[in-house]
Amino acid sequence: MLFAICLLGISLTLGHQAEAKTSLRPHEDDYHPRPRSSTVMREEDKDFWIKDAQEALTKQLGIKLREKQAKNVIFFLGDGMSLSTVTAARILKGSKTGKFERETLSWEEFDFAALSKTYNTEDIVTDSAASATAYLSGVKTNQAIIGLDVNGIYENCSTQNDPSIHTPSIAQWFLDAGRSAGLVTTTRVTHATPAGVYAHVADRKWEDDDHILDDYQDPNTCDDIAEQLVYGETGKHLKVVLGGGRRSFRPREEPDVEDGSAGYRSDGVNLIHSWLEEKEKMGVSAAYVWNKDDLMAVDLQNTDYLMGLFDHSHMDTVLTRDLTMDPTLPEMTKIAIEMLSKDPNGYFLLVEGGRIDLMHHGNEVRQALYETLDFEEAVSMALSLTDPEETIILVTADHGHTLNINGYAERNQDIFGYGGTSNVDYKLYTTLSYGNGPGFRLTPDGRYEPTLEDLDDIYFYYTSGIPKTSSTHDGTDVGIWVHGPFAHLFTSVYEENYIPHALAYAACVGHGRTFCDK
Repeated sequence: MLFAICLLGISLTLGHQAEAKTSLRPHEDDYHPRPRSSTVMREEDKDFWIKDAQEALTKQLGIKLREKQAKNVIFFLGDGMSLSTVTAARILKGSKTGKFERETLSWEEFDFAALSKTYNTEDIVTDSAASATAYLSGVKTNQAIIGLDVNGIYENCSTQNDPSIHTPSIAQWFLDAGRSAGLVTTTRVTHATPAGVYAHVADRKWEDDDHILDDYQDPNTCDDIAEQLVYGETGKHLKVVLGGGRRSFRPREEPDVEDGSAGYRSDGVNLIHSWLEEKEKMGVSAAYVWNKDDLMAVDLQNTDYLMGLFDHSHMDTVLTRDLTMDPTLPEMTKIAIEMLSKDPNGYFLLVEGGRIDLMHHGNEVRQALYETLDFEEAVSMALSLTDPEETIILVTADHGHTLNINGYAERNQDIFGYGGTSNVDYKLYTTLSYGNGPGFRLTPDGRYEPTLEDLDDIYFYYTSGIPKTSSTHDGTDVGIWVHGPFAHLFTSVYEENYIPHALAYAACVGHGRTFCDK
């Protein structure tokens, strides 16, 4: 009897496998889809592709090397903007223009491109703090550390206060050369990426004194990130600071001007007032704003320093923001460039599309890609306001995310749609998915199959392979795209910390080799 049951089980298994195999379309296997001859674009014949390639070759041969000192550097950082994010955002943009896969993002028109290796001194997959230290100060460091070299010990105040291990950023190099600097972000201005411009901390969480107290450290001997923005040697000299994060500058007793939330400071100090007082002591004019109308009303020509904090925490995303209250990233970029351009000696500006990363962490790919397109518009804004003969514009990412573009979706389709049907459970799967994160779902019937209503929801968690409350970063290389003087210094695969050294060479700042040494 047992033998008969075993034979029956084997028979049923083989029968199921045979059924699965024969259910595939002719000439299709587990690896390759059947050619879609009925949907092929007949206009894309050999003449089309030869002409396309020759035009690209002609453009490449026409590139001229700009070997001259760069007056300005604008550093665009797409937080978490993996190469898969760039590709998916390009297709999303193309769905709006009708070009689909043949669309280009603004930085993809730049003359030179390269790859950046993002691992840090501890881990294969970096966080934004260690990464910011590398691409802004030229020194790789440990996870969650900002502005300290490898000798910085996590959550250790004594190492934070050791100036011998501080790693000044390229913004400080510009200030030392008598030029200007500023930052723009869609996250809190005390978050890991913008903090890399001006802070030296043993824990990226120490955005305010309350977070230092949470780790049983003494905020009286260990300055938090917000304090370093107001009083620090780099932070206090930044001409422009625009982003979110009012909470780290306000005491607990003071409700937020917009939503009434309590501040995060335990010391009772309002650092926004302190920032204005410090500027008065410096004998300069300063303006603080917290909404779009006030920002647009600032008299830039008669303002030396500008701070804008537009949210209690991070700024709202493109798909959720109140456009009557919040400026867009392109608008903030324009204001920053106009402010900094008043310096005849030049400037350094960091512009971060920070919410790309935060949306990826939640597997909210629709929001992540719209944040990427907002970031792209900011790059276009900078291109329209600057001269490539004197301004380097560099676009890169600090790390990737586990976003995948999978399946065999046809050309000219919705990037947020389906990529195919599994030949195992016969359910649809999406073109975009994640390696891990909150999008992992199982039902009594097995794998969850997203509905069209799900995919239209901006908050929908796209499918992930491994369950986690928040998606991790990934360790793949990220792109670098460069335009302007000495852009040809970026043509290969580099350690991430190479980036500021090459920019400094072109701009003649810092303590390493520079073009002006000649």
